Amino acid sequence: MRILQRLLVTLGALLAVPVFAAPADFLVSTDWLEKNLNDPKLRLIEVSVNPGVYERGHIQGATNFVWHTDLVDPVRRDIVSQANFEKLLRQAGVNGDSTVILYGDTNNWFAAWGAWVFDIYRVPNVKLLDGGRAKWEAEKRPLTPIATQHAAGNVKVGAANTALRARLPDVVAAAEKKSNTALVDIRSPDEFNGKVFAPAGVQELSIRAGHVPGAANVPWGQAVNPDGTFKSPEELKKLYAAAGIDGSRPIITYCRIGERSSHTWFALKKLLGYEVRNYDGSWTEYGNTVGVPITNVAGTVWGGK
Repeated sequence: MRILQRLLVTLGALLAVPVFAAPADFLVSTDWLEKNLNDPKLRLIEVSVNPGVYERGHIQGATNFVWHTDLVDPVRRDIVSQANFEKLLRQAGVNGDSTVILYGDTNNWFAAWGAWVFDIYRVPNVKLLDGGRAKWEAEKRPLTPIATQHAAGNVKVGAANTALRARLPDVVAAAEKKSNTALVDIRSPDEFNGKVFAPAGVQELSIRAGHVPGAANVPWGQAVNPDGTFKSPEELKKLYAAAGIDGSRPIITYCRIGERSSHTWFALKKLLGYEVRNYDGSWTEYGNTVGVPITNVAGTVWGGK
């Protein structure tokens, strides 16, 4: 009887441990992509935010999704609606049996945001190009300025999976220790500690500096190799465990506007299999909200000298 009880306890512990995904389940290499560009079931989507990048040259067959107007609601601060997202994908030729490969500039941040939105709307077979546009270009792989017109697709997207998205009340509850949720702030140490309000030159700002109380600071760049590819699941597990993030409790990732935190969401959710929500309101919402607690180590004050 005792042996059976021990076996059941061991089995329960094993089932509670998140299972690493094989990187190939959610990532493709530049080499693999170049060899498979002519696969008729492949749909390639670029999500770059620097003006003119796609138009000057993109990977053959790629459709351009403009983050500012295609993947977000241009009026409400929200992600694209279910109906508009389905229309967008069909215009890009995405079918129910397509494999979608996302890539982009700026360290794949906005491509990772795209992967998060695809997941929210329950679209299967979606992967990131590991290393993004920068790795493709560094390897001098071919680009074309000619846009490809695909026949209309037939994909159907599901209702939004709200379990992948954190809202302000969820973050406040974690900050006030009213929930068992771990917070991961993926911004730079200077942003996290309140020395600066945001990276130099950005438009989206908060009038308070600092971070959400209790958050662990694991800058997004620690999750990648020098060429921009993700570190192995084993390396990622050690990285986050060192900051107290081991998958034993739910996680919320955040940054400034939710794009860098999408990259970390991808690492934690897709590659490590942890329970993770991305907080796209991030610091520009939280830091500007009246009545919520913050931690500001540097003591920087907006408008101060």
